[in-house]
Amino acid sequence: MGILRDKLSDYDAPQKAMQAGVYPYFRAIESEQDTVVIINGKKVLMFGSNSYLGLTCHPKVKAAAKAAIDKYGTGCAGSRFLNGTLDIHIELENKLAQLVNKDAALCYSTGFQVNLGVVSLLAGRHDYLLLDELDHASIIEGSRLSFSKVLKFAHNDMGALRNKLKLCHKDSIKLIVVDGVFSMEGDIINLPEVVKLAEHYGASIMVDDAHSLGVLGKNGSGTASHFGLTDKVDLIMGTFSKSFASLGGFIASDKEVINYIKHNSRSLIFSASMTPASAAAVLASIEIMENEPERIKHLWDMTALALNGFKSAGFDTGKSETPIIPLFIRDDIKALQLTQNLLADGIFVNPVVSPGVPKEDSLIRYSLMATHTKEQVETSIEKITKAAKAMGILK
Repeated sequence: MGILRDKLSDYDAPQKAMQAGVYPYFRAIESEQDTVVIINGKKVLMFGSNSYLGLTCHPKVKAAAKAAIDKYGTGCAGSRFLNGTLDIHIELENKLAQLVNKDAALCYSTGFQVNLGVVSLLAGRHDYLLLDELDHASIIEGSRLSFSKVLKFAHNDMGALRNKLKLCHKDSIKLIVVDGVFSMEGDIINLPEVVKLAEHYGASIMVDDAHSLGVLGKNGSGTASHFGLTDKVDLIMGTFSKSFASLGGFIASDKEVINYIKHNSRSLIFSASMTPASAAAVLASIEIMENEPERIKHLWDMTALALNGFKSAGFDTGKSETPIIPLFIRDDIKALQLTQNLLADGIFVNPVVSPGVPKEDSLIRYSLMATHTKEQVETSIEKITKAAKAMGILK
């Protein structure tokens, strides 16, 4: 490999972190993704999962996935475009469209592929994509594949968005793409103001609801529902790897928009279909979510408990108002070391450090599931506070 090998072999940041004893990634879990997991043979409280409704271990979800394997096998052996569409895919798409109150929906194999294939597709050479600077990486990657002009605005700053819209030609497509709930900060997009600006400047709106479904809105139907603005949002995207205990993603919109995406999105046409078991698991998860609203209520009760507890302890939790709670450490090494210390004490959390965020914004990402108990949350607050004080992070 010559020059390539020489260049890549210079990359040793992970090895340095390992030598320092603070490497926090690829930790092998030996059990189900539940509120308690097994790591290195020991029980650990999980506060680093995106399974907001706690359905990855639900008996009905597992049974649905197993039944789908018995009926359809383990895979589709092709793309949706050719031989990989099953009746269960169409059933799921109809259910998703109904859930988010749109005409139609289209399923992809992953949520990343949705944003890659949709964001890159809809705006052309003389058009504009307007992105919140903290949008998910998949949105950013999709924009890099687009021929359109990409304009980023300061996070959740409506004045900044207005200034960017003023730069756009009035007769061009202007697509505003935002996260509903921002995956690291835990705050919610100011959708009412985004809608006002979109209407004034003739722009369209796409909301990434990866971290909103199962959390916000009627029966967990997302950000637009939460604000009562579903008819004002043109495209709604979601993933299945969070609240829906599976793998995959979807885009929902008017039937004309979905028809165009279905026949032009390269990450759909040239990727294998989501597995039958994955589709069945999502259908079962949606049914549970709609029939057990107490799950979402408990999730929010635990969110209030945790937010109040961390703020009382002196943590800076930013502008979070969701089950994603950032604990700002503002020092990369301390964030990594705290993560390791907590794991040793039986608490699993995720560090977010540079270059993922600026060094001054490094944080611990603490996230909740509807299956967490009050006792588990209180234990985590106590242990995290104790460890932070021992390291001088909290006074």
